[in-house]
Amino acid sequence: MIAPIFVSHGSPTLIFDDVPARDFLMQLSKTHSRPKAILVASAHWETPAPRITASPAPPTIHDYGGFPGVMYQQQYPAPGDPALAARVKALLDDAGLSATLDPARGLDHGAWVPLKLAFPAADIPVLQLSLQTHLGPAHHLRLGEALRPLAEEGVLILGSGSLTHDLRSVRWRGPNEEPEWVKSFGDWVNTALVEGRVDDLVNYRQRAPNAARNHPTEEHFLPLFVALGAAGKGARMERLHTSVTFSVLRMDAFEFAA
Repeated sequence: MIAPIFVSHGSPTLIFDDVPARDFLMQLSKTHSRPKAILVASAHWETPAPRITASPAPPTIHDYGGFPGVMYQQQYPAPGDPALAARVKALLDDAGLSATLDPARGLDHGAWVPLKLAFPAADIPVLQLSLQTHLGPAHHLRLGEALRPLAEEGVLILGSGSLTHDLRSVRWRGPNEEPEWVKSFGDWVNTALVEGRVDDLVNYRQRAPNAARNHPTEEHFLPLFVALGAAGKGARMERLHTSVTFSVLRMDAFEFAA
C-alpha cells in the first residue's frame, strides 16, 4: 500500500522560494516508495459533483495572476491515465458519489507545484479529483474512503491544500513570525490527527480554536479529509513536516498509514 499524504502547497512561487517546505517536498520521493500513479485532490478545482481528469496528456494550468513571467513558463508534462480515471469514476459511483470524467482539464498549481518539487521527472501518471466545497468535510472523507482500493494498488492519494489559509493576513515581507491564532489551530489539528479524533476533525469549524479565521473558506482544508479517508479507519498519522511561510500559512504535511 502507498500511504495517502496531505501536503500544504503554499504560493505558486514555492518552486523557487528558499523555505523549509520547499526543501521538504524536494526530499519526498527520496524517502518514499515510488507510486505507480498519483491522484491529487487539489484545493484549486471545485465542481458541484466529483470530476476526474481523463486526458492522456493533461496540460499545465497557470491558474493565478500577478506573478513574474517565469511563473507562466512553468510546465509539468506528466502523463495522464484515462483507464485509471475510469476506475476512479467506478469506485466513486459504486460508493454513491456519482462522478464524471473530464477529458480536457489539466493540472492546476495545487497539483503541479508540489509534484514538480517531489517528482521533477514528471514520469508518473497524474490525475486530479475535484472538490465539492459546499458539501464539507464529511463528504470529502467519504470520497477518500471510496478511493482506498487505489492506495492498496500502489496509487498515491495526495491531498494538496494548506493547513491554514487566511490570505488576508499574509505578510509578504518582514519577520516570518507565527501568530498565536495560527499556532493554536495548527497544533489542535495535529493533536486531533495523532489521537484519531475523526469526529472532532469533521466538526473542526465548531471545535477547533480560530477555525474560521484560519480558513475563511474551506477549500484548502478539505483535501486533508480525502487523504485521511483513503487510509481507512484506525489509520496512524505521521506529521512529515511543519513550518510556516508568510507568517500565517502553516505548511504542514501528514502521512496516513493503515
